[in-house]
Amino acid sequence: MREFIVEADGGSRGNPGPAGYGAVVIDAASGETLAEAAEYIGVATNNVAEYKGLVAGLKAARALDPAASVHVRMDSKLVVEQMSGRWKIKHPDMKPLAAEAARVLPGTQVTYEWIPREQNKHADRLANEAMDAGKRGEQWSPSASTAELDRPVRTAGAGAPAGPPGDAAAGAATARAALAGAAAGR
Repeated sequence: MREFIVEADGGSRGNPGPAGYGAVVIDAASGETLAEAAEYIGVATNNVAEYKGLVAGLKAARALDPAASVHVRMDSKLVVEQMSGRWKIKHPDMKPLAAEAARVLPGTQVTYEWIPREQNKHADRLANEAMDAGKRGEQWSPSASTAELDRPVRTAGAGAPAGPPGDAAAGAATARAALAGAAAGR
């Protein structure tokens, strides 16, 4: 069974304010970035943007392999605890988003982990790129993304992935080029 890591983030400039999300799907075995998603969503809260990032990441993972095991890593303690079932979802705006996330893949395939913000830089950068695009009146484009391209790649031993999961600059560039080509072919 394939294993993916989904890192997702969302934010708003003001709460609520102009908002966007970013999500990345990483091959757990190789550390290669397989897919990226980001979108400007208009005026929303940080929490709504975080949930929308989660949904996008889970959908991207499902599109790659609907039977894969998915480990979600987010710096939103609220989303991680709510989706893990440890915290009750009280806010009415969060309930349908959490339900949507839960429907993407069976709960038995998905685990959640809170990570510090500095370990979620790829998804954070994508969310900021989406918000920047929205500010310009545009939507985020994978071909214009620099989310992984300017990060240093750690050298690893033979056969090991270069850097931690989510730090695969070459994989990100390949994925963006493939996505840009697919979008151009529509």
